Amino acid sequence: MASVLIVDDLLSIHEMLEAVIQPTGFLTSFATDGEKALTRYKAEKFDLVLADIDMKPMDGITLLKQLKAYEPSALVIIMTAYASTESAVQALKFGAFDYLQKPFRVDELIATLKRGIEFKQLQTERASAAVGQGAKPMDIDGRLVGQSTVMRKLIQQVRKLAAVKTPVLLVGESGTGKVTVAELLHAATGAPEAKMIRIDCALSSEASFRQGLLGQNGSGGTWVEQATGGTLFLQNFESMPLEVQKELVSVLRNTAQNFRLICTTTQDLEALTDEGKFHDDLFYRVASLPVNMPPLRERTDDIPLLIKRGLAEAANPQFDANLIEFTDDALAVLGSYGWPGNLTEFWQVITQIASSTATRIVTSQQLPPRVREVKSWPTLAEHLAAEEKQYREAVLRACGGDKATADRLLSAPR
Repeated sequence: MASVLIVDDLLSIHEMLEAVIQPTGFLTSFATDGEKALTRYKAEKFDLVLADIDMKPMDGITLLKQLKAYEPSALVIIMTAYASTESAVQALKFGAFDYLQKPFRVDELIATLKRGIEFKQLQTERASAAVGQGAKPMDIDGRLVGQSTVMRKLIQQVRKLAAVKTPVLLVGESGTGKVTVAELLHAATGAPEAKMIRIDCALSSEASFRQGLLGQNGSGGTWVEQATGGTLFLQNFESMPLEVQKELVSVLRNTAQNFRLICTTTQDLEALTDEGKFHDDLFYRVASLPVNMPPLRERTDDIPLLIKRGLAEAANPQFDANLIEFTDDALAVLGSYGWPGNLTEFWQVITQIASSTATRIVTSQQLPPRVREVKSWPTLAEHLAAEEKQYREAVLRACGGDKATADRLLSAPR
């Protein structure tokens, strides 16, 4: 069972994170400042450190530096409450695996922790698999689970893309596995030291884009420099300001050969381009090889295989979670549910059941009420409207409840 050291000077944060992390199969321990965290890490060797950036006397960046000095392979995720991404970029510069901007969603947190553990496992595999043979690419078939027609097509497409360095656009709803595909393509670079610089365009300010992405005279900024030899991963690409999109074209002309560009979107970028809401030159540069990520409701035949994978990664205190079986009626309910959260929601449900059930046989009555009782699922338009509402609420929170400022940001081109 993977262990996480949570470092935050607020005890309320400890309690909240413990409540949401432990049910997913992680062991949690706590420290209230960087100095105590460093001492505990040296004594106990945690798999992952989740640290707030704003602490005294030792802040998260200083802790990150000292952990990396002590153990270069230390895996650290930084939590930041700042509205801009400058602090997060600084953390990446000093070796952080990833960052989370407060307030973050539970599914985002768990997914980030799982990616961290998967990355650590990959590091271990690379260290033991071969000496002097370069990096071992991630197992595409092992991470993209499914035998449905749409999944076989996706796996075949990813396998082909892994052999080239062309920009890739991953298109699909939230939770469909876009990050997983991006990580697979990045791993295929074959260079253990190559970095994957991950930027969420929906959470970045124009100033951050100019400093991190554009730089001076189209030469590329900090993010581009850090991605050299590796991957520049731009999530929610449609949220990038139009003026930044135009200038990014020049950066790609000058620097694209230095890194792999992977972008994700939940929107129809071609339609946005036709409407003048997305820069046409940029669209054609990144969308030459689009990858459509199928939602779970279109690949329900894969659910038994996905359950098997989920059980293999889960932990039950009473018995081996691999021995748990789902009855036919439970499988039928799981197959008929709409899964608006796609794989992210699915893994949460399976992990929760597998870690808490007192029986080896799981019936439909043991499934969450929302899974077994909902009879109709939202249309795509309703799903997108819900995501837009969540985005607007996140912007309002980031602006401290200042509606005028939030409205001004929301009215800017995205």
